[in-house]
Amino acid sequence: MKAAQARVLLTGASGGIGRAVADSLLQAGASLLLVGRSPAKLAAQVHELGQRHGVEPARLRWVATDLAQAERLRPLAEVAADWGCNVLVHGAGAPSFGRLETLEPAAIRQLLDLNLLAPMLLSQALLPHLRCQRRAQIICIGSALGGLGLPGFSAYSASKFGLRGFAEALRRELGDSRVRVQYLGPRSTRTEFNNAGVQAYNRATGTAMDAPERVAHALLRLLQSEGAERFIGFPESLAVRLNGLAGPVLDGAFTKHRRSLPPLQPSADGAPATLAC
Repeated sequence: MKAAQARVLLTGASGGIGRAVADSLLQAGASLLLVGRSPAKLAAQVHELGQRHGVEPARLRWVATDLAQAERLRPLAEVAADWGCNVLVHGAGAPSFGRLETLEPAAIRQLLDLNLLAPMLLSQALLPHLRCQRRAQIICIGSALGGLGLPGFSAYSASKFGLRGFAEALRRELGDSRVRVQYLGPRSTRTEFNNAGVQAYNRATGTAMDAPERVAHALLRLLQSEGAERFIGFPESLAVRLNGLAGPVLDGAFTKHRRSLPPLQPSADGAPATLAC
């Protein structure tokens, strides 16, 4: 689809990647319905984008809502349908980093709600409308960790592997329709999404970090090409392909990553944290 024909519902619009994507799509001629949790951030973002690109108000709107609350997804889909949305970009997401033993169960549930369940339910709610468009697209912004599991990202990878599986299955399910389903897998990016712990891990493992503008450019290309999926960066894109062919063979390649994780904290009595064997 040409960008000028796209009316894009963009979730996670106020995040680091979301802001770059909004700027890139608007500059290319798309119309945007920005979605985030903060009305103040969204209003300021719309004002800034409008000033920078000189666009008319009809091309740029915003809706504040919490995607982790399932009951808010259908009303959002109704707003998007009334607005004439023909492209749904799932950009909202939450991070998770650390050894599995250190993660709170409630945080894991919240992660899966936002990274996986919300895109599934919002796609479901908007799909009847998208089916009626001349052309329509659903683009899931996932991660390279949706195709390559790394130490320290067990919960996050689970959410992104799930999102990639959802996109793949839905793409095949809608193969005879006018709706294209796509997956974009960025590697680590230089945004506030990655905390100091992740940045230290990236330095220790030699992991490259891209500017969010690179991700935005890749998404624009994916929108226009209507390709099935795209991973960003080398060697991550190659590692994803190899992992799909022979994952267990690569396990030893990530020893450095495992050893670069923060150590488990000692127990309350000062003894080293160990399994109760």
